[in-house]
Amino acid sequence: MTNPIKAKLIAREDNRILETIEFMFNPTELIFDRSLNLNRSTGSRTDTGLPKISFGSSEPWRLSLTNIVFDTYETGQNVYTEYISKFRKSVDFLQNKGRPPIYLFTWGSQEYLRCFVQSISYKLTLFLPDGTPVRSVVNLTLVEVAP
Repeated sequence: MTNPIKAKLIAREDNRILETIEFMFNPTELIFDRSLNLNRSTGSRTDTGLPKISFGSSEPWRLSLTNIVFDTYETGQNVYTEYISKFRKSVDFLQNKGRPPIYLFTWGSQEYLRCFVQSISYKLTLFLPDGTPVRSVVNLTLVEVAP
């Protein structure tokens, strides 16, 4: 049996790879969403009474990844140190630079989104008797950025 190819967030700057965050288990779904900005004319109505609308720009694509599991129980490694701290660095960037790291979300040969991490939430769900966290569930929201 071959090992599955893992999803990754790859941070790059000037064609150099700065960091790779490899998912321990692949996502079960990728949720993409995008919206349009609408400009509504106050008081202007169509013949049917609906407000007149002109279309503005598009918002960037957002990709939501939910229930991403990281489990180090078998090795006894601290899941926070090994995995979660890398995700936290993606949003704790202000001490280093004025902008968040830019990532490429890939899975196998598919490059899904050039993005930054807009939000992360995680919970630690399993601990060793000494309090070491060994399982975590992560939720991410990634937002598209232009090359």
